[in-house]
Amino acid sequence: MTKGATEILTPADYAWGPFPIPGHTGTISAAFLNRDLTAGPVTAAMRMEPGARIPAHVHDRSTEAFLVLDGDFINAGITYGPGTFFSVRPGEVHGPHETKGGATIAFFQSSEVDPTDFRIAE
Repeated sequence: MTKGATEILTPADYAWGPFPIPGHTGTISAAFLNRDLTAGPVTAAMRMEPGARIPAHVHDRSTEAFLVLDGDFINAGITYGPGTFFSVRPGEVHGPHETKGGATIAFFQSSEVDPTDFRIAE
């Protein structure tokens, strides 16, 4: 929903779809909430179903930040819960990201999500 220049979305408005991250296993979906870089960073909600895994990787051009909303989120072997915030600079290896019971994460990138800016680092 849009009100003037402000974009307002509620969870009922989210358009969930498959999120084909290179090298992942399990089921991962995403709802992109903002792709207009003039309105802020690329913003999305990502669901990782139980057992899903994203390999350790690096983005050479984009910063990435994410916030665990619910579930168990395992980063580099350490389990984190809701409220945990991560910020990753370009060129920093991060992950692998995994979940045992499932997790929802909000993530933010400084540039468009670009498969050419995702390099597996395992």
